[in-house]
Amino acid sequence: MALSDSERDDDVGLAFQMAPIGLLVARNRVIQSYNQAFCDMFGYDAQSLRGTSLEHLYPSIDEFEHIGERALLAMREHGLYSDERIMRTSRGGLFWCHVTGRTLRRDDPFALAVWAFQDLSAVRRVTTQLTTREREIAQFLVCGMSSKQIAQKLSIGHRTVEAHRGRLMRKFGVATTGELIVRLVAGH
Repeated sequence: MALSDSERDDDVGLAFQMAPIGLLVARNRVIQSYNQAFCDMFGYDAQSLRGTSLEHLYPSIDEFEHIGERALLAMREHGLYSDERIMRTSRGGLFWCHVTGRTLRRDDPFALAVWAFQDLSAVRRVTTQLTTREREIAQFLVCGMSSKQIAQKLSIGHRTVEAHRGRLMRKFGVATTGELIVRLVAGH
């Protein structure tokens, strides 16, 4: 027996709400809808974020803007964007999160996009207070990027990246970049 259009719509709605990862639909970086896993992860109730900017999910306005710029370029080129970054809960707590977005319009990627969020807290915890720039550099370091590559992504000098990396190493009490990456990934 074939499903009616109404039954198919109900199934799609149920799949969205019950998905085991956080899902969010945004138009022009304004939140339209999200599921229960998203609520559980970020600590918001089912209605409080509708119609608000995605900015609420970022630790700072700079991160909202910089990640948005990178996502926009990637989504124009590939239709997708994915990274691991530090996000903010409703209570201001920070956590590492794997984020993937897909646009429905590559010519205007933020017009309508679907985002998936996976909490990485079980394997990577935020244990040290970091500045906005340190969080951005940490994000690229855990992806295996060099100082020159990070500098290019952030439109800053590679020596500036190295200075921030040095501060990160001091904050985490490590002697090498490899040890820093292990600490960032392990969250210890």
